Amino acid sequence: MSEIAYLNGEFLPLDKAHVSVLDRGFIFGDGVYEVIPVYSRRPFRLPEHLRRLQHSLDAIRLANPMTDAEWTRLIHDLVGRHAGEDQSIYLQVTRGVARRDHAFPVEARQTVFMMSSPLATPARELIDNGVACITATDYRWLKCDVKSVSLVGNCLLRQSAAEAGAAEVVLFRDGYLTEASASNVFAVRNGKLLAPPKNHLILPGITYDVVLELAAACAIPIELREIPEQEVRSADELWVTSSTKEVLAVVTLDGRPIATGKPGPVFRRVHQAFQEFKRKVMRQAA
Repeated sequence: MSEIAYLNGEFLPLDKAHVSVLDRGFIFGDGVYEVIPVYSRRPFRLPEHLRRLQHSLDAIRLANPMTDAEWTRLIHDLVGRHAGEDQSIYLQVTRGVARRDHAFPVEARQTVFMMSSPLATPARELIDNGVACITATDYRWLKCDVKSVSLVGNCLLRQSAAEAGAAEVVLFRDGYLTEASASNVFAVRNGKLLAPPKNHLILPGITYDVVLELAAACAIPIELREIPEQEVRSADELWVTSSTKEVLAVVTLDGRPIATGKPGPVFRRVHQAFQEFKRKVMRQAA
């Protein structure tokens, strides 16, 4: 089955999906997006993803082109047009085509685009051995809770990690942990799970919420607060989480080991709980 995309009311081959060069998503990065993992052909936490999409649209003052019911039908339709059991759905909404002007156009119709890709979850080796990360100053804009398509800052940061042979770049702003270039970050100290609180400096990750729910179910103490850089560097464990990374242990930071330099016991408990949670979702989808 060939790759099928959705663009402005039409399903068509991905290589036939084209937008105008005057689309504000192309000219200004004036749009938002979501990435939704699909397990066993079932979109994972779709209502939560749609709520976050609405938050992003509201933040950039762009009307939602569809109801939640319409998005749900469309996403299931796109999933059904692809053969893979596990997929990654990318959807994007821009302000549409208009004459180039920074001010919002009076009349423009949103551009709505969606595509499906195979869902690549972390390899067993990465789960067992953990990953390396580097650090950097968080110089991105101050609305990181908006899932904007304007991602050049994130791309530059992620590229620095790639060039260093690292999985991610952990970010600090004014001496405190925010997140990573495309992930949320958790630390463990003295058996307690620490995470930065949701605010305008981090993306409200769907996996972030799942991890907190699973930690609570495992009776792991949780503390949401600002985390100084030194506490991150001296943590017993450090994790990165996202829809595609799921939960991964960070074992070195800037070339120095985190504690023993191996995935820790709290990570293993939460990772196991996450996999069991996924299996439950898959059984419900069967």
